[in-house]
Amino acid sequence: MNPADEILDIVDEHDRVVTQAPRGEAYARGLRHRCVFIQVRDAEGRLFVHRRTATKLVFPALYDLFVGGVVGAGESYDEAALREAEEELGVSGLPEPTYLFKFLYEDDSENGAGAGLGWWSAVYEVRCDLPVRPQVEEVQWHAFLTDEEVAARLGEWEWVPDGLAAHERLRAFRAAG
Repeated sequence: MNPADEILDIVDEHDRVVTQAPRGEAYARGLRHRCVFIQVRDAEGRLFVHRRTATKLVFPALYDLFVGGVVGAGESYDEAALREAEEELGVSGLPEPTYLFKFLYEDDSENGAGAGLGWWSAVYEVRCDLPVRPQVEEVQWHAFLTDEEVAARLGEWEWVPDGLAAHERLRAFRAAG
C-alpha cells in the first residue's frame, strides 16, 4: 500500500477522534492525527539513531533519535509503538515499549508535506538486544551511538523537528522523575 493511502484517525486538540482521512490528505490539509516515538537502546545503553530515506512524506533525509510513525485508524498508541518499532528496526519479538508520556506537537513551518502539521505524540522507550535490520524504505543509515556521540552530533546534523521536540521533552521528563 502507498503510505499516502493509509487511513488515519483525525483528532481534536484533546486527542478525541473526530473523523478519518488518508495520510496524504491529513498531511496536505494539516489535519491533526496521532504518532508514536520510540527511543531504542541496545544492551550497552547506546541510542539507535538513523537517517530517514529521501522518499519519506515528512522530513525526508533528516536524522532521527526515535523510531516510530503514525497510528493507524482504530489502532492504539501501544499497538502502534510495538508495530512501528519492529517494522523500522526489522526485528520480531521485541519487548513491548514502555509508555512514558504524550504531548501535542505542532509545526507551522514548511516541511515538504504542507504547512501547519500537528500530531499527538506518544513517547515510549524500549531495549533491543536483537540484531537490527532496518527497513530500506524507511532508513537510509543507522547506528547505535553513545549519549556523548549523540550530544556531539545534535548541533552538526539536520534532525527531524518533531524528534528534537520529543527528545527535549524526554530529557525534561527524566530530569523531573
